[in-house]
Amino acid sequence: MENNKQQYNGSSSSVDAEELLETISVEQLQYLVGLLDRSDISELEVKRVAQGTHLVLRKAKLAEGQIAHEQAISVQPEPVVIPKATTEQKLLSPLVGIFHSWAKPKGGTLVAVGDRVKTGQLVATIQSLNVMNEVEAPCTGRVTEILVQDGQPVEYGQPLMVIDTKEEPK
Repeated sequence: MENNKQQYNGSSSSVDAEELLETISVEQLQYLVGLLDRSDISELEVKRVAQGTHLVLRKAKLAEGQIAHEQAISVQPEPVVIPKATTEQKLLSPLVGIFHSWAKPKGGTLVAVGDRVKTGQLVATIQSLNVMNEVEAPCTGRVTEILVQDGQPVEYGQPLMVIDTKEEPK
């Protein structure tokens, strides 16, 4: 079997299409990545116009102050950080429209910060195409934050409220 490795001559970052085989095998791709890693070039480009193939391999740039992973030396293992289980859930807008904190015009607000809500409870309305659409609480908990103001336009998926679902002592 022929040697399929391409020679890097240092003069260009692209390889001519005639020098490559009809398909790029995994071994050839690994070789090209290794070639890129060992050289001082930052980009390697392979084009095959006839097959409609265009492959570009680039080195990742390190941010200022960072060092490459090969140069990093750690004497002590880093402590494992276990993220806290979040008990807050965001109520997202189910549609595009105008947010209202009331169910009927000139009516009182449905919920305020600190209020307890139950799953399925009406907490707001969104006016869309002159139709008032109800927004229900997705979970049981306490409203900790209302993220939009009454009369503010909202988009689909926009967070409206934050509900803390943790159990409170009785």
